[in-house]
Amino acid sequence: MLRDTSAAGSVRFAFTDRHDGVSVAPYDSLNLGGHVGDDPDAVAANRARLAAAIGLPPDGVNYMNQVHGNAVAVVDGPWTGPAPEVDALVTTRPGRALAVLVADCVPVLLADPDAAVIGVAHAGRPGLKAGVVPAVISAMRDLGARKLVARVGPAVCGRCYEVPEAMRADVAAVVPEAWAVTRQGTPGLDVPAGVVAQLRAAGAAVETVATCTIEDPHSYSYRRDGVTGRFAGVAWMSQA
Repeated sequence: MLRDTSAAGSVRFAFTDRHDGVSVAPYDSLNLGGHVGDDPDAVAANRARLAAAIGLPPDGVNYMNQVHGNAVAVVDGPWTGPAPEVDALVTTRPGRALAVLVADCVPVLLADPDAAVIGVAHAGRPGLKAGVVPAVISAMRDLGARKLVARVGPAVCGRCYEVPEAMRADVAAVVPEAWAVTRQGTPGLDVPAGVVAQLRAAGAAVETVATCTIEDPHSYSYRRDGVTGRFAGVAWMSQA
């Protein structure tokens, strides 16, 4: 269920794999995405299992309605209605987890442990170009964050992410580090490299998980499988 776990002071980071859940094929088994056609009861059960695995109640984890933009929401507690249409979340609340769902896009987890601020962002190709990473960092700084640490999770790599030449040029014009060539020698995009460049430009200390979702059978991958589930990156602060 949990992999690539790490900590920074009172902050905990984790990414999930696709195992130890209740969803059936093609979502098997720990699908956490409620927008992909899976049984809603199965998704709810999987989300409850994740919350329990990190020591929180089922409503202790906030998810987003991700739309490939750069909007950020501040989390003060459980949502009282539908999750907002945003691609980043920030909070100062101990004992509250923030989750980002992906299946090839880049899950970004951030924190300033000293200031007790955490954030997460969903950075696919559109979000990278739109600046979702600078946006979440700005929102965290508005809450007092200064010294940031970041974890960049499993995502499609530049060797596997083939795009039209015009698309590569369009994104690389904004984030040059995302320019890539695939194994076949065709135009590609390295979205994780672009995300890392944006994080470092903002002064964050970055650690990456060098796992390509297309190559890894333990990850969900939309580009590999089409209809599939979503795994999560999760950040939370201990209540102690």
